[in-house]
Amino acid sequence: MSTTRLTVAQALVTFLTQQYVERDGHEQRFFAGCFGIFGHGNVSGMGQALQQIPALRYYQARNEQAMVHAATAFTKTANRLQTIACTTSIGPGATNMVTGAATATINRLPVLLLPGDIFARRNVDPVLQQLEWAQSRDVSANDCFKPVSKYWDRINRPDQLSSALREAMRVLTSPSDTGAVTLALPQDVQTEAYDFPTALFAPRVWHIARQRPDSAALRRTVARIRAAKRPLIVAGGGVIYSDATAALTTFVEATGIPVGETMAGKGSLRYDHSLNLGAIGVTGTFAANQIARDADLVIGIGTRYSDFTTSSKTAFADPDVHFININVCELDAVKHGATMLVGDARVTLEELLLALQGYTVEAAYRATAQRLSAAWDNEVQRIYDIRLSPLPSQGELIGAVNDLSDPGAIMVCAAGSLPGDLHKLWRARHPKNYHLEYGNSCMGYEVAGGLGIKMAAPEREVYVMVGDGS
Repeated sequence: MSTTRLTVAQALVTFLTQQYVERDGHEQRFFAGCFGIFGHGNVSGMGQALQQIPALRYYQARNEQAMVHAATAFTKTANRLQTIACTTSIGPGATNMVTGAATATINRLPVLLLPGDIFARRNVDPVLQQLEWAQSRDVSANDCFKPVSKYWDRINRPDQLSSALREAMRVLTSPSDTGAVTLALPQDVQTEAYDFPTALFAPRVWHIARQRPDSAALRRTVARIRAAKRPLIVAGGGVIYSDATAALTTFVEATGIPVGETMAGKGSLRYDHSLNLGAIGVTGTFAANQIARDADLVIGIGTRYSDFTTSSKTAFADPDVHFININVCELDAVKHGATMLVGDARVTLEELLLALQGYTVEAAYRATAQRLSAAWDNEVQRIYDIRLSPLPSQGELIGAVNDLSDPGAIMVCAAGSLPGDLHKLWRARHPKNYHLEYGNSCMGYEVAGGLGIKMAAPEREVYVMVGDGS
């Protein structure tokens, strides 16, 4: 077996430069670079490696939490097909990333976190910034990442790196299981030289498959839809990540089923589509929530049904309401006792439309949804046109940004009262026009997130709307 002698940090960085993803025939590098702040625990390992291997571009950050938010916003903009790694020192440098890890994992967004860690050999314990835990010597501050990571590992020996990296990539590129991945890197192990298998550094393409739904589940779904009188689609972020917005538009126009949008799913339909009822749930419109109240069938597409979407499970008031959940993740597909349609949003919608040949909702129901949609759009315009004095209202300011910004722009927000108004009032003109982090609703995400968005889409205008406390 051919081997290549590198330090653990050099091997890790070299590996990252050779990882590619492919979906629908489009192939690209998965890691667009690495954010980092160097200090005790990573400067002599990851710092040296990044300097010697410029193929993985280094970006100097100023705050560890902020750089994770920037990486998260970057990958959200890139539909989870590309991300940026993050390296830190040990101690507070590492723990500053915990909130960012939680934000990424809650939102099902892939980020790779590489915190420095205490000496694996323990021959110099306790080192600067080491958390000493009397009950166990194998615990460090980096154990904080375990509950907020989809995969966590500590590389205590060089020969553990190969399997850890492959598992990290499996999770990062998984449509159903992605989130923050944390590889804790003891500072002595980072600089340890080892003869790694040369094959580890060969280019690797991770193919993102579009999972097709089970045929029997598809038949059950068709029967449910045909029997329904008042169906409603709840469009979540999975519609956008799957690049299924065109498929959703075709499905809606053929079937007449109206759509309510979650925070992550806003932009799944253009705001001016006659069957787009707008925001649903606690921060929703009267149009979406009235249809939701009376719906006898809810078709959730790529949503995890947070309490803000379901109004703490009070939004869908029909005692006999049934759910159909289209989702790549079984954890989300099973919610609300639904008929589970586990699969990629785009191909599932395409196959479902074929199976529903000739189906459409009753004309009166379609007309009701269209009337409510138009009424809400008129209400949005009324709020845009209010002229309060001496200061404008928040709704007026949202309208001004919406009207004056380029149609291809991206607006980002996360916390405060702004998300509630934006969810209802922002007129989303394309799938990326509305970028809300409302899984963790993390104060400060929008400030760093705007930078990450601009890095992912430099050709677009980016507007950061800063909520209360951010």
